[in-house]
Amino acid sequence: MSPIFISSLLISTAASASDKPKLKMTLSDKLSEDQKTYHKTENEQLEKARKAAAETAKRELDVLSHQQNGEWEQEQRDKAQAQFNERKSREQKYLQEAQQAAKKERKIIKKMSPETKD
Repeated sequence: MSPIFISSLLISTAASASDKPKLKMTLSDKLSEDQKTYHKTENEQLEKARKAAAETAKRELDVLSHQQNGEWEQEQRDKAQAQFNERKSREQKYLQEAQQAAKKERKIIKKMSPETKD
């Protein structure tokens, strides 16, 4: 090999090695970094849990206030009455249709068999 080729190969290898500085973390640095990440994640999860608990408590208070005022019971009664009325009107409609169908005259057509023809 030519000396120029070898020298250019060495220069390019040295340049690429200097482009990527290797960062070596010591064990204690890695441990402290992991502890920071752990505490950050734990705090985020605790905050989410606090928010969820607060929202749940708020919903419970809303339900309790509706129950104490009697609004909830009245709403349930109104819904039940509306369903009852709907069923009743549907039954009336079907009954009326059946009565009208019963009143109609029906023609019963007898099919003539070939033997009975004159």
